[in-house]
Amino acid sequence: MEPYKILIAEDDRNIRAGVADALELEGYIPVEAPDGGAALRLYHEHHPDLLLLDIMMPGLSGYDVCRRVRQDDPLIPIIMLTAKGEEFDKVLGLELGADDYVTKPFGLRELAARIAAQLRRRQSEKEKASLPPAAPDRFAFGRWEIERCRLRAVRGDESTGLTLREIALLELFAAHPGEALSRDRIMKEVWGASFQSSRTLDQHLVALRRKLEPPRLIETVYGIGYRYAAE
Repeated sequence: MEPYKILIAEDDRNIRAGVADALELEGYIPVEAPDGGAALRLYHEHHPDLLLLDIMMPGLSGYDVCRRVRQDDPLIPIIMLTAKGEEFDKVLGLELGADDYVTKPFGLRELAARIAAQLRRRQSEKEKASLPPAAPDRFAFGRWEIERCRLRAVRGDESTGLTLREIALLELFAAHPGEALSRDRIMKEVWGASFQSSRTLDQHLVALRRKLEPPRLIETVYGIGYRYAAE
């Protein structure tokens, strides 16, 4: 099997080189981009298996690159690298299609673990896609109709785009209406990796709530997790 190719878009040369060296030791092929424009060019040239995108870059930001890559490939794993702590920045990245984020300064072992988890998830999705469909393409969530193939939610004349991870979350909740699902269960069934931070789950649900509410559809069950408040 060919080594995975990782595109690193980071304008800080020292950080970029350090991440590239660490990934090379893990057996990956790093492709380095000093800014957003170079990241898009190298993405089309090298067809990487995963993208690491710094948010604040000269020219095109990580948000811009994420948006354009998602238009081309809705499935490629994207991890945002950010020095910002504001929730809005993280939620915006997830709304644009990022799968995860890592806040600087970060440990290289943690980053490598998150990369491995996203690549396993992508491989699992490829294997599932090769199987006959086991479920209908559409399902209801509140007053929305979720369309898997079109990656969107529709309600009357309204529609909003969804990521594959968001659809997986909605599908899990829809299968257990009114049931309080623990954070661990949700993370295990949707992410499949025990080391994932529960903050990643929280940020994805913040993004979903912004897209689908009001009315409130996903309730927080304090001390447990979340519940789908089915109508």
